Amino acid sequence: MTRADDSSLGSMTSPEDTGEATQTGVASATQMPLQPVDDAARQLARSLLRSARDGALAVSRPGDGHPAASLVSVATDFEGRPLLLVSALALHSAALDADPRCALLVTRGGKGDPLAHPRLTLFASASVVPADHPERETLRERFLARHSKAALYADFADFRLIRLTAESASLNGGFARAFALDAADVVDAPAPELARTAIRARDHMNDDHRDAIDALAANAGLAGTGWRIATMDRTGFEIARGDVLKRIEFGLDAAEAGYRDAFVSLVRGPAG
Repeated sequence: MTRADDSSLGSMTSPEDTGEATQTGVASATQMPLQPVDDAARQLARSLLRSARDGALAVSRPGDGHPAASLVSVATDFEGRPLLLVSALALHSAALDADPRCALLVTRGGKGDPLAHPRLTLFASASVVPADHPERETLRERFLARHSKAALYADFADFRLIRLTAESASLNGGFARAFALDAADVVDAPAPELARTAIRARDHMNDDHRDAIDALAANAGLAGTGWRIATMDRTGFEIARGDVLKRIEFGLDAAEAGYRDAFVSLVRGPAG
């Protein structure tokens, strides 16, 4: 191996070449063939984020700012903002204390080329949910509804709940389907009255309408019975069975229609 082979990438180009490449890269980035954001793109982004059980969290390593990535379990609050349960001892936890800026990559896996499947990168700012925060118990319940085994350590002294506030997002829905999203394309507007009824409505469906939930799962292409609703929001809900989590959208705004009418409309279908 020659010295040239062993050199860093930066030393393989002259300052002039580097400047030209940087300018070309910026120009290319600004001229990327982005698609116009439509409701289908917004729905795909919501589905990717809210049905994700895990994701890759990118942070800046404390001390030297080197990029670092960690695998984290993911849930979302009622508005669709990601929730993470992390140990204060973890590198990414210390990194967020030093610099709350981060990115979260979630994807929908499948057969074949991994890059053929949709993925979403959320650019966000992280904040710890204090123990005395009025939403703390509700957020904890939402996280555990997605990750029941986390109840074993959720209340350990070194674990804390972190919420990510979206600033923007990059959606890749597959070949030639790239979108630049604003925070409002991914996160719902607040609906506090509906949020207060979400857990009660979910428990009612799980207790009294199990057949309807299984029917909705079948309509979504999911096999088997015993599905349950894990979490709900104003535009849809997540159903779970074992380690499988699937999002189903209402097709209307439950903040306007109410959960009863939203579910009735979904069960009856377009012909109903």
